[in-house]
Amino acid sequence: VKCAINAFGKKNWIGCFAVPFAVINDFRFLHSQPEETRRAGLIEAVKVALVKDRGFFDWIETNITALAALEPDVLETCVEKSALLHVHHIAGGGDPFETGSSRPLDFGHWAAHKLETLTSHKLPHAPAVAIGLALDTLYSIRSGMAPETLKTRVFAILNALQLSVYHPALDWLDEPGRRRVLDGLDEFREHLGGQLTVLMLKDIGQGVDVHWIDLETVGHCIDELRDLCENRLS
Repeated sequence: VKCAINAFGKKNWIGCFAVPFAVINDFRFLHSQPEETRRAGLIEAVKVALVKDRGFFDWIETNITALAALEPDVLETCVEKSALLHVHHIAGGGDPFETGSSRPLDFGHWAAHKLETLTSHKLPHAPAVAIGLALDTLYSIRSGMAPETLKTRVFAILNALQLSVYHPALDWLDEPGRRRVLDGLDEFREHLGGQLTVLMLKDIGQGVDVHWIDLETVGHCIDELRDLCENRLS
């Protein structure tokens, strides 16, 4: 439905909306991609499961070893389930032309888009979304919206898919000493138009829109992600 290009140092700054006649997923093309690309791309399936379908998330957990090994049959099933959830959301009461402020399919994307820009797109979209997803999962927990058990389940999947939950750009500071990634919230609001609306989690398969983000809590979440990454490497 949506296509866009980056411009003026912004993610998806110029684009258009057009409802497609059909969308074709050629699995031969999928299997021609490098292993790292295929594995990282699964983050979009994890994302849509987290915000829309607890049963699908349970399925990903059950099949995570096969998914991480990129077993073709399981991978194709995952892609199909993910695509159907995206289609059903957009076609069945979603907002394909983005006239409203809610963007449930953009969970984890405010930070992801800013990380891509900060790194001059050396950090690709899928790994950036993995970090953004991890950050917003922790925020959902630390702010009291989601249970602590959510962290164990989400991070186990990210770890199995060999996706990092931290990048040094999360700690890059501007001249006054503020984390530059936080500008992503303002840019996300500008992209939406009007009021800031960011989807967080109440639980697996249950999202909630929030209109204010506590920056100190975000900072604590970034500190935790850095510590988790350092402990994994040590």
